[in-house]
Amino acid sequence: MESQPRRILIRATNWVGDAVMSLPALGAIRDHFPNAHITVLARPWVAGLYRHEPFADEIILYEPAPFRSGLLLKACRDRIALAGVLRARAFDCALLLQNAFDAALIAALAGIPERIGYARDLRSPLLTRAIAVPRPGAIPSHESFYYLELLRRAGWLDRLPDSLTIELRSAPRARAAGLARLAAEGIATPVIGVSPGAAFGSAKRWLPEGFAASACTLAERLGATVALHGSASERELCESVRAMIEARGLRAVNYAGRTTLEEFIERAAACRLFLSNDSGAMHIASALGVPTVAVFGPTNPDTTGPAGPWARIVRHPVECAPCLLRECPIDHRCMTRVEDETVSNAALDLIQLAVEWTPEPK
Repeated sequence: MESQPRRILIRATNWVGDAVMSLPALGAIRDHFPNAHITVLARPWVAGLYRHEPFADEIILYEPAPFRSGLLLKACRDRIALAGVLRARAFDCALLLQNAFDAALIAALAGIPERIGYARDLRSPLLTRAIAVPRPGAIPSHESFYYLELLRRAGWLDRLPDSLTIELRSAPRARAAGLARLAAEGIATPVIGVSPGAAFGSAKRWLPEGFAASACTLAERLGATVALHGSASERELCESVRAMIEARGLRAVNYAGRTTLEEFIERAAACRLFLSNDSGAMHIASALGVPTVAVFGPTNPDTTGPAGPWARIVRHPVECAPCLLRECPIDHRCMTRVEDETVSNAALDLIQLAVEWTPEPK
């Protein structure tokens, strides 16, 4: 019988949405190796996602200089230094959820004896087990199955699940911490979370006026405060939404650029519901079990949609979507035709379902 690894290194994905979609795979690794010491190697901006999850015994931050002109020597030194840190921990195995050549290079430089990852980005010679990338249509379309299939082909998972639910198991802790933060700041509950931004281009963004109108309808119905969330680069966008909401005599707070990822997770967990585009914030809110309404336009909800029991997708069918473009070359019809009433009604339906639902006795 093949010996099981005692010390496993997992190279995490680089972006928040991908990181959330990889959570089922990370949970499956812990289930398969309950006694192993699991270390997650992650970029600083996603590391907070794993901090309180039961599959992670240790998190190592990874932020080397990029391989570009003027930084080549530092880039090499950073990777060699990190490889030394990893070598000292004597890992038995590295599983690379991140697809880049760099992930395999670091694992090889660290002398990790078993290195498992998909055979792509010219890195197969650096892997001891180069797993073939699934052919189109070979697995379910949602990106979470891409990571789960890597485990299955590596022999770490017997079969793919019949259905998909993505959850942050630390959600109860995050909710308690988020409610404590709100109380300390004098923010009245319930709170409606709104994240009007989205990375990688403007095409994924629904209109700020739409978010403001929906948030106002819901805040008036629920007697709620609105909390705007986003990155520092989205602070001006969030501020415009906040101003529109407060012009209706409702309270709104702009947290964009003012929180770490862990703080955002706690604040999102404390929300009564959450409105978002297709974004990392959407994935987090849904994984926390918060009723989440996501507006989709150019992207495909079948591949990157939220996979929680309390998530709903709103989209207006147009002939050119999903186009997967970052910027709309025409009139952005997939987003401009989404009505705020549709989003508000979807949120109210979700809230009603949550009120009516009660768990079956165990």
